[in-house]
Amino acid sequence: MPKRSIRSYSTNKIWISYAASFAFLIISVLVAISVGTIRVPFLDIIQIIGAKMTGRDVPPEVDQMFINIVYSIRLPRVLLAMIVGSSLAIAGASFQGLLRNPLADPYTLGVSSGASVGAVVTLFFHLTIPFIGPFTLPFLSILFSIATIFIVLWFAQKVERTMKVETIILTGIIFSSFLGSFISLMIALTGEELRQIIGWLLGSVSMRGWEYVGIVLPFFVVGVLLLLLNAKELNGMSFGEDQARYIGISVQKRKLLILISGSILTGAAVAVSGTIGFVGLVVPHFLRRIVGHDHVHLLPLSVLTGGGFLVLADLVSRTIIAPTELPIGVITSLVGAPIFAYILLKKRRASI
Repeated sequence: MPKRSIRSYSTNKIWISYAASFAFLIISVLVAISVGTIRVPFLDIIQIIGAKMTGRDVPPEVDQMFINIVYSIRLPRVLLAMIVGSSLAIAGASFQGLLRNPLADPYTLGVSSGASVGAVVTLFFHLTIPFIGPFTLPFLSILFSIATIFIVLWFAQKVERTMKVETIILTGIIFSSFLGSFISLMIALTGEELRQIIGWLLGSVSMRGWEYVGIVLPFFVVGVLLLLLNAKELNGMSFGEDQARYIGISVQKRKLLILISGSILTGAAVAVSGTIGFVGLVVPHFLRRIVGHDHVHLLPLSVLTGGGFLVLADLVSRTIIAPTELPIGVITSLVGAPIFAYILLKKRRASI
């Protein structure tokens, strides 16, 4: 095949991937808003959202009950699931590119567990930081998640100076277990907050409302923008730090920025939804098989696909045994754990 044809085929494939990911996200959102105890027609959903976005009145033919269900209950829940899924997916893609290992994600590196400790401490002690008020929960979750990733990297370096990626991931899993024990201790000591903390830990976007969307949105925008601006640098560092320095990348500065950005996204997501594992593993792994390792495209596609993936996972969690709801983390683990095992076995066979 001529070079021009190969380049044209590759470009078309990428644009098709963008169109498919965007369509997947929109369809997931519409289906998730529509399906429930009371089904809302797609056309009514579009009219309600369109009217709210433009400041116009909802057409009179739309049932008032549908307006309340869509705008007050389902839309904020779906948007929150979308933001959390997008955050975890792009954070996972960036960690994997930085560490050059498909097993790296916020869950396996211990970042999610660190964020969980920050959130549980906030809930346990009823902390409120002056001047930031409702943002105390995500702020402390982010602070703990950043501290955790740097402690994991420091400890991995002490164990093995070459700091192999396998050592970093193993250290992350060890720290996740330790932090999980710390959370269990706080749960054992708590009283009336027990139900709130356990419900939060299981992972859910239920009954959060617009308030939580507003809390997580600023951190989501900042984190995503920082990672997208470092996409080309991630491409350079995926070939190794020496090669990145050779082409003029400030490795330490970029590494620090990427780690902090991924931790911001993870901490904010965990603060509003609890611990939801494997999203940052499953989505980037799937996308790499389609569009390759170019982070210029992999990161924005992770935002779109990750959002749609968690919206569908939340839909399954609340409908599969309705009226009872499953924790959303159960659904993502059922999908993610086998994929984690598959990637692990594949890497093991490649190294033999």
